[in-house]
Amino acid sequence: MTELGVLAGLSPGELAAVAYSPEVGLAIVTGRGAEVIDPAGAAAAVEATERAVGPRWLWWSNETYAALGVRVARCWDLAAVHRLLFGGWPADPARIWAALHDLPAATAPGLGQLDLLAAGGGDSGGDAEDAVQPDGHLRPEWTSGGWARSRPRLVAWAALARRAAAEQRRRLDALTVGGDAVGTAYAESAAEMLAAELSADGLPLDVTCAAELIASYVGARPGSEAEAAAARRHRDDAVLRHADGSESTDLRNPAQVRSMLGRLGFDLPDTRSWRLEPFRGAHPVIDELLAWRKAERIATTYGYGWLEQNVGADGRLRGAWSGSDGAAGRMTASAGLHNLPAELRPAVAADAGWVLVRADLGQIEPRVLAAISGDRAFVRATLEDDLYAPVAARLGIDRAKAKVAVLAAMYGQTSGAAGEALRGLERAYPVAMRYLHAARDAGRAGRDLRTHGGRLVRMWATPADADESAARSAAAARGRYARNAAVQGAAAELFKMWAVTVRARTAESPARIVLCLHDELLVHAPRADADHVAALMRTALDEAAARWAPGSGVRFVADLRVVERWSEAKD
Repeated sequence: MTELGVLAGLSPGELAAVAYSPEVGLAIVTGRGAEVIDPAGAAAAVEATERAVGPRWLWWSNETYAALGVRVARCWDLAAVHRLLFGGWPADPARIWAALHDLPAATAPGLGQLDLLAAGGGDSGGDAEDAVQPDGHLRPEWTSGGWARSRPRLVAWAALARRAAAEQRRRLDALTVGGDAVGTAYAESAAEMLAAELSADGLPLDVTCAAELIASYVGARPGSEAEAAAARRHRDDAVLRHADGSESTDLRNPAQVRSMLGRLGFDLPDTRSWRLEPFRGAHPVIDELLAWRKAERIATTYGYGWLEQNVGADGRLRGAWSGSDGAAGRMTASAGLHNLPAELRPAVAADAGWVLVRADLGQIEPRVLAAISGDRAFVRATLEDDLYAPVAARLGIDRAKAKVAVLAAMYGQTSGAAGEALRGLERAYPVAMRYLHAARDAGRAGRDLRTHGGRLVRMWATPADADESAARSAAAARGRYARNAAVQGAAAELFKMWAVTVRARTAESPARIVLCLHDELLVHAPRADADHVAALMRTALDEAAARWAPGSGVRFVADLRVVERWSEAKD
């Protein structure tokens, strides 16, 4: 594209709505008009416009971004902003439009088999070339892909995105939250672009090493189902030979495992691994059972089939990423990328001549609590590398108890070892504790709440037939969830703002983010650029924190390591 057309005169960051069909073309709609570019020139047009203008691209979801295959700096993602404004995960165009026009999502029409065959697509009156029905809902024939049938429809779909974005912006501006809701929307939108890039690029994996690690836990790759069954029996026998008279126990059945342990003298409420850990060495069956659990998880979830299904010929492990879950807003991924066992981390390895720059945020949730609550005494504690040390000194207890108390406050534990220390927190950091109590009280009452950056966190209703005891339990569970979501959701916002800042600052280099794991970033970079990338990640954290909570005074810290394998970053 040699001429910018409707994009001429746009200011950097001004909205440019797009709708893209590989068969029909690319529609671009701005306040200056609309144009459609043939499919063959679509990617080049976006690339040229990005270089010349740098607009804020607007689309219904990151599916458009993924389909275009051109990296851009900024966008407005209607689905991401919908999740921020209205909570939950579903964010299809019909739902986005209905929410913005105060229409119940349940009344949005859908297409059945007969509708697909009928003229007009089963819509309820009006002009079939108008995407909006007389009842205000989007026409299901359009939302089911009909928007991409012609050039005029592409233009109309992009224009509709502009209308939706304007209403989203109006609602964001009207929110009363501690942070900048529009800034959060920008970061959430960029996180969806990062999610699309992570899905496409994948995580570098040493496949030979991965196969060797799997074999060390579950044995050689079975050649048949009979061999696989024999391998399972062999793993089971390593445990059951230590459990006299329990050879028939199904180790995959928690109730049977608990009964087996009871016969051996271990009266436990459940058989979770953390519950068994303190009993290591007390009986051989405990040690073998814990080892069996690791092997079984690898065999069933991260075994040879997992490698075959998710690792490409280029040695990249790929899963589908999302910039937000349906709860407090953390990034999520499929293919086990968010739960990769520590035992397999040696297989996550940089390419030859490259390294992994890993940054792990330290004590992120209590530092976030200090920022969003504005508790000045707690803010002062964040100035130390180890936040728990000054908290312990202020409370007159040891560090371990101080850590338990702070975590208990955020996760809703009020009894046991944390009880006395929690009372000390109430006295020492009353502002932070009031913030948590306000979130707890909202949850108990069943009121939805918003995070610091504006994400709606939905509460659930107590069942109508619940007795008094069940109602109290439901209220208490909501209270615990709400106080944690208020902090965890804010931490997710800061993390993503940091991640997309790193994405932006590395855009002109070969370095790329390859993993976002809760509080941890992994960047794949040329070895010669390692120190520069590490310094950039640290300054990006300061930049993101200053935008997310300006003037808070909170110090955020990150542990940075330059390694060849992910496992080398762990102490």
